[in-house]
Amino acid sequence: MQRLVNILQLGMKEMRSLWFDKVLLIFLIWSFSFGLYESAQSQSTELRNASVAVVDEDRSPLSLRLLNALRPPEFMPPKLISISELDHGLDAGLYTFALHVPAGFQRDVLAGHQPATQLNIDATRMNEAFIGAGYIHNILTDEVTRFVQGYRGDPPLPIRLTTRMQFNPNLNGVWFFSAMELVNNITFLSIILAGAALIREREHGTIEHLLVMPLTPFQIMAAKVWANGLVVLVVAALSLWIVVQGALAMPVAGSISLFLFAAMLHLFSTTALGILLATIARSMPQFALLMILVVVPLNMLSGASAPTESMPLAVQGVMLAAPTTHFVSLAQAILFRGAGLAVVWPQLLAIAGIGAAFFAAALLRFRKTVTLAQG
Repeated sequence: MQRLVNILQLGMKEMRSLWFDKVLLIFLIWSFSFGLYESAQSQSTELRNASVAVVDEDRSPLSLRLLNALRPPEFMPPKLISISELDHGLDAGLYTFALHVPAGFQRDVLAGHQPATQLNIDATRMNEAFIGAGYIHNILTDEVTRFVQGYRGDPPLPIRLTTRMQFNPNLNGVWFFSAMELVNNITFLSIILAGAALIREREHGTIEHLLVMPLTPFQIMAAKVWANGLVVLVVAALSLWIVVQGALAMPVAGSISLFLFAAMLHLFSTTALGILLATIARSMPQFALLMILVVVPLNMLSGASAPTESMPLAVQGVMLAAPTTHFVSLAQAILFRGAGLAVVWPQLLAIAGIGAAFFAAALLRFRKTVTLAQG
């Protein structure tokens, strides 16, 4: 019972230390609130409010039809300009796309010719340029085809293909990026909080005070794991409710309780990993460099940015030993597909096993550090 009391009191001390570390506290709150919101919005690959200018030298019903087809939310209302304004507008960055419809365009189309239209693109806006060019090509082809046919409708096909978008019917990229950013923040912040807590005590000399008390390395480490893990879990739960479900309007298909339970297991492994890195680093700058070497690959190769199936087989095999791989797979199954415990229990076991291995390795390193400090 006394051991549990010691772990509880040490954990409360960790929380008080974090409360007085205003820089780290502000960084924690920012990452799970405005930082998450901004990241989810900026990473979205949908085309939204792209600026378009049109040089309409034909002034025909067909050119007007093309002009009206470029409409929100993908494009801003097109701006009619003259040919002399085209180059200046692109140079000044006033619009991303500039469509030139030549004179006699409708006449040539009806005559069966293939008149050329010119689409000028500001390729410095690479994401918009790549996606928007395809949008405009499809829009113009579709509108011209329907104009020539004389009616708005699809021609009969030998087969009928029915497409159903599961789990994300509108292909809203914000939903995906918000959930994955939440998962990445849980990993990153838990590692940095646990590791920084140990390094901060070493730099301030308080670790020596703990060593002269009737405390074991296990109790000291367990307190850091539960305290920092609990802080991240609470902030992540609030972020899921306020930012992801509220501000970003992402529906959660599965059980939030199951997701938070999985996050708790994941935090057990990542906080232990943070302490392990802190026992290797001698200062905060060294710890920051280790974070770059460890956390960036954990996030990039976990499946949050790209499917693991598209990675080399060797990388897939190595990443099976990383808790992030299983947590990302689990989070996607619960949040998007509504999976239950019967589906995600293998990932839960994998995370728990990896966490136990990280905790044992960190405890071994921490004991050696304590022994050296006492010596």
